[in-house]
Amino acid sequence: LPLALVIALYLFLRGHNQPGGGFVAGLVVAIGLTLQYLVAGTQWPEAHTDINPRGGVAAGLFFAVFPGLGAVALGYPFLTTHTAHVMLPVLGELHLPSAAFFDLGVFTVVVGATLLIITALAHQSVRARRNKPAEASA
Repeated sequence: LPLALVIALYLFLRGHNQPGGGFVAGLVVAIGLTLQYLVAGTQWPEAHTDINPRGGVAAGLFFAVFPGLGAVALGYPFLTTHTAHVMLPVLGELHLPSAAFFDLGVFTVVVGATLLIITALAHQSVRARRNKPAEASA
């Protein structure tokens, strides 16, 4: 999972497709979370997903729509982006487009949906084990 987070950060900052890599970075983190679920079983999602996945999906949708509507409010076509250039010591020159908020939103939607799916699977697995002895005794 830490390696997946580092790769996702690189893909998010450097971009996979123009303007950025929010979707691909979200998929990398989703794969890391899914592998963690497969290795640790149902106890890991129950113990470590104290965040609200539905809230994450809702916040992601807000961040994905916000830059598009901001461009429309300023009289530009939907999701028109402007770019700033930032120098970072380790990464060098970083192009920071305003559409990075869109990428952040897409990333948050993908990770939130993955956490929601993993949590739902964990609940179903635990519920199936709890109901099995009750059905056997009836």
